Amino acid sequence: MPNTIVVYYSRSGATADMAAHISDALEKEGIDVTCKKVSKTKTDELLVYDGIVIGSPTYYGTMAAEIKRFLDDSVKHHGKLDGKAGAAFSSAAVTGHETTVLSILQAFLIHGMVIQGDPKGYHYGATSIGKPNAEAVDACRRFGKRFAGLVKRTAG
Repeated sequence: MPNTIVVYYSRSGATADMAAHISDALEKEGIDVTCKKVSKTKTDELLVYDGIVIGSPTYYGTMAAEIKRFLDDSVKHHGKLDGKAGAAFSSAAVTGHETTVLSILQAFLIHGMVIQGDPKGYHYGATSIGKPNAEAVDACRRFGKRFAGLVKRTAG
């Protein structure tokens, strides 16, 4: 069974809520999911997963320092994540969430990971302004379902 890790940082709980909704959607699609706070995750763990999802709140239009540090530490695995599926999500107080998602996706692309946009929904990844409302929860579910399909295709 393909597996995915959902790594997140959350101060207010909004990003944690999104991580839970995304994880639930992945599980419903038959993906084995591990959902963990970034503080409880080692970059070595990324090597054993077919899919990697990272979520962060938005601070000044980019990811939280805790997520940035995690991605910076992942450089020791450069080339070893090549071909794995990757996705990102973000919460924000007001705006900037898309630039946060893109900053995470840039790191994934440098690792050689496979990214999939969404032509009908949130193009870069699921986002929420504040605590996820019904629309954001639906976006998380769609995001999880679509990412499950990508993981199944790339996991072989």
